[in-house]
Amino acid sequence: MSTLVECVPNFSEGRDKAKVDAIIDAMKMPGVFLLDREMDSDHNRCVITLVGEREAIQEAAIRGVGKAAEVIDLNTHTGAHPRMGAADVVPFIPIDGVTIEDCVAMANHVGEQIWKRFQIPVYLYEAAARTPERQGLENIRRGQFEGIRAEIATNPARRPDFGEPRVHPTAGATVVGARKFLIAYNVFLNTPDVDIAKKIAKAVRFSNGGMRFVKGAGFLVRGLAQVSMNLTDFEQTPIHRVFEMVKLEAARYGVTPMSSEIVGLIPKKALEQAAEWFLQVENFDSSLILENRLASVMGGKMAVGGLRAGVEPFVEQLAAPTATPGGGSASAAAAAMAAGLAVMVASMSRGKKAYVQFESQLSAAIARLAPLREELKAAVDADAESYNSVMKAYKQAKIADEKSGNALIEAALKEATMVPLSVAERAHEIAQLAGSLEPITNPNMKSDLTTARALAGAALTGALANVEINLASLKDQAFADDVRRRTKALS
Repeated sequence: MSTLVECVPNFSEGRDKAKVDAIIDAMKMPGVFLLDREMDSDHNRCVITLVGEREAIQEAAIRGVGKAAEVIDLNTHTGAHPRMGAADVVPFIPIDGVTIEDCVAMANHVGEQIWKRFQIPVYLYEAAARTPERQGLENIRRGQFEGIRAEIATNPARRPDFGEPRVHPTAGATVVGARKFLIAYNVFLNTPDVDIAKKIAKAVRFSNGGMRFVKGAGFLVRGLAQVSMNLTDFEQTPIHRVFEMVKLEAARYGVTPMSSEIVGLIPKKALEQAAEWFLQVENFDSSLILENRLASVMGGKMAVGGLRAGVEPFVEQLAAPTATPGGGSASAAAAAMAAGLAVMVASMSRGKKAYVQFESQLSAAIARLAPLREELKAAVDADAESYNSVMKAYKQAKIADEKSGNALIEAALKEATMVPLSVAERAHEIAQLAGSLEPITNPNMKSDLTTARALAGAALTGALANVEINLASLKDQAFADDVRRRTKALS
């Protein structure tokens, strides 16, 4: 199964093109592709966007950190953006064929290698964080390079996740993690008064009671006050709502947004959401966009002959005389379809006058169902892959000593248990969401919600059956008891 991971390392150099070129050259290797590079002299920071296979992109990131340590000296570095390392932050984002859990494992591997190879201490953040306090990058980076250098040896809260409690003398420390897609979004104001930008950032960021999934700060950039933000979940807090909030807060100080910028890349869906919002298009759907429709047709998803062309290959794979895909993959697909139906019903009621009082509930349901659907689509392949891993473990056990062989089998069985357990939990949540939508959506679409709940129920039953069959072979009783506790909560 192919894997595709995005990595967006941020380096503390935005003025010397030769140094940035050297870092990028170090990360060039087969299976890794450069999508974008952004340099900002005021922030003195560059953002590099890479995408590639799981194994290759890990090595590319490690090499980039090593090269940054060679060419960047934080003792002489100045810039508007806070920083704690020459390679400041290295996040991994799942794109295709991998989960956020896979990216957490990648972050751990990369963090360990950075310390071993370069003696740069590493902190883990976001989904890879080992403590709640380190989920937020701003908590780890507080005080920047100088503050961490002064406290790392004496303050237990500053102890790195990998390495000894001492910063690299010139490269500082690096933060590595796993997260969802992040949009780096900046709004320029028609004033040089940076205090206004700081006040607006404080009002809009979540840590001070503002918008969920928004982080913000104020800077002076190119002679203008800039509200610099990271949107950590654009589906739940879309970019257009953030812009409107900045605009509203700016009006309090007699200023207005002059322009905005995207640092790095932005998902097409985020711009589609903004277009729907600002143009007020009724019953908007991404399939109305010409390029999207062409991509669907050319990809066979809407080929001549109807929807059958899209679903038939998977059905035929299920019918083939092979162990995978099997019931686990079918359960994940059924739950994904249930989520899709529920989103359709909610989307076709949202924005209509008859359901305007339910706008926030419908938006919340759509925002939750969208990532559930994506996770379940990934689980279709993940379930088959976990079965293959079990078969591989049994083969390897035959040529290993008994202890190692049993450990290989046990680890593979645990993985094969967690995939359907995750499907079951998501299917259960989808069934509840579909039920909650019935009284607040168009009654003519009740049959669609009934179908969604039935599919989610079938997915739950099938996934739990797969969980149970794997538990029967496990020797770790504590693990089995914990899994059964979780399955019991779904009944």
